[in-house]
Amino acid sequence: MRSIKIAIILAATLLVFSCATRSIVVPYGLTPMELIQRGQEASDRNRYVQALQYYDAIIERYPFDIDFICAAEYEIAFIHYKQKDYNLSRAKFNALLARYYAPGGQMLPPQFEILSNIILARMDEIDAQRNLPFFQRR
Repeated sequence: MRSIKIAIILAATLLVFSCATRSIVVPYGLTPMELIQRGQEASDRNRYVQALQYYDAIIERYPFDIDFICAAEYEIAFIHYKQKDYNLSRAKFNALLARYYAPGGQMLPPQFEILSNIILARMDEIDAQRNLPFFQRR
């Protein structure tokens, strides 16, 4: 009986993790707003691979809609931040911010510049905490 319970627990665990990392086919015909919504829903469920696919679809399918490109690039960087991949996240946020500092950047949606700078500052704090001796960490 105990081995059956263990087998059920292992199967359930495998199912949860396989759903979280499974690739999907992003349907064509979705608007950028629908892709953002589905990406956010996947991210909220910790299905980061799927969320990234939705955001990548925005970049691929709507390359001239700069507002949605900025939103997708921000969300991609934020997913890497949530996964604690700070090096990749920092690179993605800095690439997004480069758009804001280029000619015409003042026309971009301001929220992603503000949020990117906030997250970069948080990562700087995390890095600073890691460099402190153990007894001085919060």
